[in-house]
Amino acid sequence: MSKFFAVKTTANQERLVANLMDMAVRKHKLEVYSILAPKELRGYIIVEAEDMQNVLRAIRGLPHVKGVVRGEINFNEVEHFLTPKRAVEQIKEGYTVEIVSGPFKGEMAIVKRVDTAKNEITVELLDAVVPIPVTVKADHVRVIDKREG
Repeated sequence: MSKFFAVKTTANQERLVANLMDMAVRKHKLEVYSILAPKELRGYIIVEAEDMQNVLRAIRGLPHVKGVVRGEINFNEVEHFLTPKRAVEQIKEGYTVEIVSGPFKGEMAIVKRVDTAKNEITVELLDAVVPIPVTVKADHVRVIDKREG
């Protein structure tokens, strides 16, 4: 039965540590099943392994590792990192976005309305002479500025 552990790292070095751990796991054939470095969890990576000994062997001698948090982590504390967020859930009214596909590709716009159920947003193009509301799929935009209003 695998268990979850938290490894403390230098901030902004989580991905590097995860990659170095992966190489160590492969080299030594350790019983480490997954290594997770979520953006929201700065300074930590989550490791799924058979036991603490495998984690300690995987991080031995690696740069940017500050240690291991004592004890195990419950799966329900890790689960929300594994389910991807829909694009529409990360966009709010007032955000400035760039349309990345469709007939308005390359246009900058301000988000006027968010329809989570339909995964759509209504925007007003910034360069339009007359502000015209345009509805696009949330996955067809890239957030440029998160300042609302």
